[in-house]
Amino acid sequence: MPKRKDIIKRIAKAARANNTEWVLDREGANHTIYRLGGEMIPIPRHNEIGERITEDIYKECAEVLGKDWWR
Repeated sequence: MPKRKDIIKRIAKAARANNTEWVLDREGANHTIYRLGGEMIPIPRHNEIGERITEDIYKECAEVLGKDWWR
């Protein structure tokens, strides 16, 4: 299972490489909401996040970072 902080770092690195804004927007009840370009990306507040949820998060980012950017 990937660690939450590693998922956030990976997205941040890809956003920098793509010259895209990646910022903390707000803290929700169960998720931290980040803004990637104009997209809102919710990240669950678990230390470890399951593989399927991780892939879903990456797919949400793909609209801005490009198809299969994480592979």
